[in-house]
Amino acid sequence: MPYDESLAERIRDVLTTASGLVEKKMFGGIGWTLFGHMAAGAHSDGRLMIRCSKADFPALLKEPGANGLMRGGKPLTGWVLVDADAVEDDEALTMWVGRGRDYASSLPPK
Repeated sequence: MPYDESLAERIRDVLTTASGLVEKKMFGGIGWTLFGHMAAGAHSDGRLMIRCSKADFPALLKEPGANGLMRGGKPLTGWVLVDADAVEDDEALTMWVGRGRDYASSLPPK
């Protein structure tokens, strides 16, 4: 399944002023990196994907619509998938994408 282009456009709108931003097609979806670090993406299953710190990961999973990205049946700590209905309004999307942006921006450039 291809990524949701409408979601991708909304993510672009949130990240448009971020320094060091690069857009890349990857894993059947599309993602945005800041200085080489993944910040957010439109996952191939229609959900928003964000990167977060391992320390923040457990708390974020308790939020409505948030799930861990699974690889081999195990969650990848630091990667959150957010259901489409949880980011229907722009305020919620901005909050979630902002979390990914803030985390990626906190890392040293690659």
